[in-house]
Amino acid sequence: MTKDPEQLSLLDEHNQADNGPVFCLGMTFENEEARREYFRNELRKKLLELKQMEGFPIGEDEDIIALSDPPYYTACPNPWINNFIEEWEKEKVEKYGEDMNEEYRREPFVADVSEGKYDPIYKLHPYLTKVPHKAIMRYILHYTKPGDVILDSFSGTGMTAVAAQECSNKKVVAELGFTVQDDKIFDEDGTFLSLIGERKTVLNDLSTIAGFLSFNHNTTPEKSEEQNVLNELEEIFKENKWMFQTVHEEIESKEIKDLISIEHVKDFLKDKKLGTINFIAWSDVFICPNCTKDIIFWDTAVLKEEGKVKETFECHSCGTSLKKKSLERKFIKVYDEKLEEVIEQALQVPVLLNYSFGGKRYEKRPDSLDMKILELIDLYKILNWIPTNRLPEGDESRRNDKNGLTHVHHFYHKRNLIILSEFYTKISIIKNGFNITKVANQITKMYRFTNQSGVWGAGGGPLSGTMYVPSLVKELNIYSQLKKAIKQYYTERAKLSIENVAISNSSSTELKYINDATIDYIFIDPPFGSNLMYSELNTFWESWLKVLTNSVKEAIVNKTQEKRIGDYKGLMNECFKEAFRVLKPSRWITIEFSNTSSEIWNVIQTSIQEAGFVIANVAVLDKKKGTFKVVTSTTAVKQDLVISAYKPSNEMVKNLQSEINTEKAAWTFVTQHLEQLPVFIGVKGEAQIISERTPRILFDRMVAYHVQNGLPVPISSAEFQMGVAQRFPMRDGMAFLENQVAEYDKKRTLVKEFAQMSLFVSDENSAIEWIRQQLLKKPQTRQDIHPNYMKEIQHIAKHELLPELDDLLHQNFLRYEGEGNVPDQIISYLRRTYKDLRGLEPNDPNVIDKAMIRWYVPDPNKQADLEKLREKALLREFNGYLEELEKSKKKLKQFRTEAIRAGFKKAYSEKDFERIVTVGERLPESIIQEDDKLLMYYDNACIRLGL
Repeated sequence: MTKDPEQLSLLDEHNQADNGPVFCLGMTFENEEARREYFRNELRKKLLELKQMEGFPIGEDEDIIALSDPPYYTACPNPWINNFIEEWEKEKVEKYGEDMNEEYRREPFVADVSEGKYDPIYKLHPYLTKVPHKAIMRYILHYTKPGDVILDSFSGTGMTAVAAQECSNKKVVAELGFTVQDDKIFDEDGTFLSLIGERKTVLNDLSTIAGFLSFNHNTTPEKSEEQNVLNELEEIFKENKWMFQTVHEEIESKEIKDLISIEHVKDFLKDKKLGTINFIAWSDVFICPNCTKDIIFWDTAVLKEEGKVKETFECHSCGTSLKKKSLERKFIKVYDEKLEEVIEQALQVPVLLNYSFGGKRYEKRPDSLDMKILELIDLYKILNWIPTNRLPEGDESRRNDKNGLTHVHHFYHKRNLIILSEFYTKISIIKNGFNITKVANQITKMYRFTNQSGVWGAGGGPLSGTMYVPSLVKELNIYSQLKKAIKQYYTERAKLSIENVAISNSSSTELKYINDATIDYIFIDPPFGSNLMYSELNTFWESWLKVLTNSVKEAIVNKTQEKRIGDYKGLMNECFKEAFRVLKPSRWITIEFSNTSSEIWNVIQTSIQEAGFVIANVAVLDKKKGTFKVVTSTTAVKQDLVISAYKPSNEMVKNLQSEINTEKAAWTFVTQHLEQLPVFIGVKGEAQIISERTPRILFDRMVAYHVQNGLPVPISSAEFQMGVAQRFPMRDGMAFLENQVAEYDKKRTLVKEFAQMSLFVSDENSAIEWIRQQLLKKPQTRQDIHPNYMKEIQHIAKHELLPELDDLLHQNFLRYEGEGNVPDQIISYLRRTYKDLRGLEPNDPNVIDKAMIRWYVPDPNKQADLEKLREKALLREFNGYLEELEKSKKKLKQFRTEAIRAGFKKAYSEKDFERIVTVGERLPESIIQEDDKLLMYYDNACIRLGL
């Protein structure tokens, strides 16, 4: 019996059979097909308006509509998102009650997360970058309640929505290490974490394939459909089986001469011992520069037994010593039936055939029959549609033009293209296009023929993040690849419902169909600058969907698209501003990001703050597997970093606006910020310094908030250092609120040691912080510090004019000279370390003797005095740079970055924006882009001057 429409949740709606009533967005339909048809017609009417939006994809209207399953998923901007959000909010109140909207407060998620990539749903379809959904679940459970609306505006394959739905799965939640009692979830230490229940998700991505995969990952297909699809594939293969057969016996070449048609070949094969081809290896052919004879790379350059390629090899014909880099490819002319023209392509020839016969695998050199079959395949005319579009202009996508691989169909061996084209005509793109895209990259000429563990043909696959076509190519059997994909697609897995998700294909710079302050939490994994050319690399997948990504607003660094780091930053700024607009006040955004360039990482941080977010924590997400570029690069970030930031509350914004240009504004910000920070972080019996609570970082955050919001900075660094100690309880160099310090003290007694913060010393600021850490752990003499310090500064940036160690010590720290009592920090260390000093007074001669000439971190009051002296010295140096620039038009090559920062800060406070821009333009551009403070002042100065 069908439930009353008013009693149906969105999940119930999805579970209605195709032949029963369906309820969607307040409307009732006869069945799913009626619902789909109605909304497709509505989408058709809206396309003219939608085409005005940023990121509208490239494709024919009917192809976009065919690919969509509106209102849940549209292969273009989704105009129904606000309708879903309104429905979900009503459902949340009805299902969970008004208490779900109680005052919201969360600390940032601070645990480092490690989740592998081997979950079945993660492996369902390849993609350029993914965050495992079980890793995302930890963040969702921390920040949200059941029914909350989550946004992922760089959604990729939709793993955020999978994670949000799996929060209703008690078994999966328990697998993460949590305890589940009834519907309550408890952390490892027994603390209540959240409630079991699905969360709702809005997914948005510029990429067409991303939206399509998001839809499929969040929809559980009917198992009953599997056999029908397999039957269709079987029929196709049965008709074309001859293309994938080889004889398991000796044959005479003269028998082959008379085989001039496909029917002749089929008849010939009827009474033979036949094996099924698993794969064929193809090899490049080069031309010897000496004798002009052909050089088959596999035969000449490969050590087959050792599984290696020779660096230097000899021509079989003339014996000339050769290297691959110096050789020219052999080209042949072929007629392209789809382009209807003769083209030139680099020659590759089959060199090894792997096949199965009688349950065993065999290998052979392709014989005369195999070559005849390939010849007839080349003559086969493909009547069905196949993608023939030109590869787009790009840094990566046209790397194979020089070898004649210019269009999509050129990247496929013809027999696989024939089968794929026939399968395409038999299936619905929305229902089974997933199986085509799953194999679309795997069966191209980008698949490498490699040796793994001594076996040729093991391993391989396309080189991640590139469109590289190797010299040794492995042509897979499309039938077995499709069959495997179909079985995997229909494998029993978690029941996920598209009714919990709204998917849109559009630019994240314009989230037009999401109203202000309607999102409860945001999790995003932004594009990686110049690491991956998404729209280019997605070409093969999207070509089969007939709808391509519009790359105009693609946030990457790309020479072909003429997008430099500044353009990338501008696009990311727009994206984060939209994220800030739609997020509810006091709510959190988690940004997962990995890049081999500190410049790109800095752009992300700066863009987050310019949008209005306040950063509260940076942690680690270990995805247990890197892409090719990350793994091999010496500057790679081996583990992804995760930024936690929040949107300030309305109360905080109101208070700060009313306190403009007063010292009170600084303390209002700090008080609100401390409320958002974790109180204690302990790992394996060690406490960790919460860097966000240290006076230096608190000052930086306060300054950044004021500058990014166009407000004057109300207090100097020295005044701030003194004020922190006077206004807030201090513990281990960190500031707390009164209602937090008791919790910290209690947890602090349970651990003995502090874990060292991981620091990479690259400039003066990080060098000072390194010294500070050493002295906090152990007050030392200059002789104690010096050897380790010299090791740490080996990676100082070339432009950095680093002061001597003695200068850094005198400017930032204090040394005990024997006058008065031994400072608390030193005596505390001495009593812990030397048993004979325990119980002695601070003025005892033995204590004084051990404490002499040890450097230590001053208390905030004395730190303030040092800060004043240091700031004066830095400003003197900055003024020296100004004088130098007035005399010469050259850029500054070496300087103290801290002096430039101090000068920019003072100029900003004096509203001398021209001075900031003048100096900024004389610094190397990479230095500005890689330093968050310099970039912040420079960007805001440019904005103030209208540049």
